[in-house]
Order: sequence, then structure tokens, then C-alpha cells
Amino acid sequence: MTVVLAPWGHAADAAALKWAPVQASKASPLQSSDAKVEAVRDATLAAQVAGSITAVHVHAGEPVKAGQELLRIDARMASQGAAASSAQVVAAQAQAAAAAKEYERQQQLFARRYISQAALDHAQAQWQASQAQVKALQAQAALAGTQTGLHVLRAPFDGVVASVPVTLGDMALPGKPLITLIDPGALRVTAALTQAQVAALRGVTQVLVELPGAGKERSAIAMAQVQVLPTADAQSHTSTVRVNLPAQLPGAVPGAFARLWFEGAGTPGAAPRLFVPAASVVRRAEMTGVYVQDSKGQPQLRQVRLGPVAGEQIEILSGLNAGELVATEPQVAARAR
Repeated sequence: MTVVLAPWGHAADAAALKWAPVQASKASPLQSSDAKVEAVRDATLAAQVAGSITAVHVHAGEPVKAGQELLRIDARMASQGAAASSAQVVAAQAQAAAAAKEYERQQQLFARRYISQAALDHAQAQWQASQAQVKALQAQAALAGTQTGLHVLRAPFDGVVASVPVTLGDMALPGKPLITLIDPGALRVTAALTQAQVAALRGVTQVLVELPGAGKERSAIAMAQVQVLPTADAQSHTSTVRVNLPAQLPGAVPGAFARLWFEGAGTPGAAPRLFVPAASVVRRAEMTGVYVQDSKGQPQLRQVRLGPVAGEQIEILSGLNAGELVATEPQVAARAR
């Protein structure tokens, strides 16, 4: 599509404009794959016990710290069970103390030949049984205390609450998701590539990640930040590729759409890649274009589709032909008649 911009202000001499030719390159063409942004660390916290939700302390979008209490489930029955177990431990300890004293007395009597060996063995067995009973009840009390703690959900790491699908008074059941947490400081892009794409990916030094929600700019990621999982899906025969994103990348939020770009193997007879100076690109609202010299030597604004930036050059995916001249000073070209 060709758009002619109406002149404004003082006329500029079109002949004085600086032009640069559209350069063709035989470099390998770019391949792309749809991807999505996800958090490296995310957790869906679910209930391990049943009960009514009595408190919800956080909401979606709220930052939390590791160990912070997020939600509480009714623990009255569990607390009563824990109290009963603690009381049983106290009673067993008292019985064990009495059995220990009785065993001590029996030892003294046996030393004076007042009782038989069998009586002493019986007293010793009673003492050992009482000690074992104390340990068993202490374990039960610890289990009851642990179950009481299961009624409180705490943050496993520093992060942000992604969703809270429950509310006060809802019934929590074992395995039911209650709160989802993410760590927004560590994000990655995940894509499913064919076996041929994976083979081509291993031969490049970097990949490009495009986040459409953040504009048309693409971020270059070194291969050190790229992980290719060692297995392939049995149905689609694709392999998962993960690309770690730099911190605070604009437009990078978990669940967002992304696109992964990388150089593929060259195809005989394929069209060359085209490059123009990055300074010649004009961005106006939703339109991206360059000023192209027409047959009369006048600049005309033409819409183009951009590729990745390579130093001071930027690739043109469509809209230009090799050898055409583009204005390197678009502001001056806009004022030319």
C-alpha cells in the first residue's frame, strides 16, 4: 500500500534528501513459532483437609512474602483433637513416672532377696511399656498438631497472587485449588517446535522474542538462556523450548502471547532478506513505514512490515523491493513537496 503524505510547513528540496538503497542479504531466512509467556515459578495452593474457609487475607494482584498467611480453614475439630492428644500424653507421662518408681522399688527388694526374678522382670516390662506408650502418644499429638497446621495456607515463596477462586464461607476439599501464586521476577517464553526447527535452532547463537502487546520490538536472547527439553510429544512430535526472559521486559506477563524468531536453514531459490537503515523507519500510531523515492524523485510514505534489528539496519519482511531508495531522514522527507 502506498500513502502520499500531504506537504506542510516550508517546502524542502527533495533533491537534497539523503537516500539509501534497500540492501539484499543471502543470510538464512527467519523462522517463527507461536509461544506463550509463563512464570518460571508458579504454585497452585490446594487444600489438604476439608472445612469451611474462615478467612481470606489476600486478593488477586497483591504481593506476598514467603511464609505469609494467605487463607485459613476452620480448624476447630482439629484443634480439639490436638488438645485431646496432648492430654493423653500428660496422662501417659504420669503413668510412666509411676512405673519408673515401682521398678526402682522392685530393684531394691530384689537386691534384698525379697522378690523373685520374675517379679522384677514384670516391673521392668511395665516400665518399658509405659515409656513406649508415652512415645506413641507424643507421635499422635505431633500428628494432630501437623493436621491443625494444614488448615492454614502460607506463601511458599515471594511473589504475587495471580488468582483467588474462592471466597469466605466456601467449602475447602482436599485437592481443591484455593490460591495461585506466581513469581513475576522470573519469566520465560515456551514454544513447541518441530524436529526440523529444533535442529535449526541448535545452529544459531541467539533467538528473538516478540511480544505483540509491547509493540513491534524484538528482544535478542542469547542461546545460554534457551533450554530445549530432551523429549518430544508423542502425538504432535514437537519439542518444548523454553527461553528465559530478562527481568522487567515490557509486555511480559504470564499467559501473554509471544512469538519466537530464529534463523532457519537456507532454502535454494528463496527470496533474499531485505534491510534498510533503522533511522529511516517512520512509526505513526498503528502504521509503520518508510519514505520511498518514486519515479519523479519525490518521497512517498509506504507501509512496511518490520523484522528484527541488526545493528543500525532493520529487516523488512514486506513492502519493499531490493534496490529501491528510502529516505534516511524521514522528518525532512515529510516536509518535501
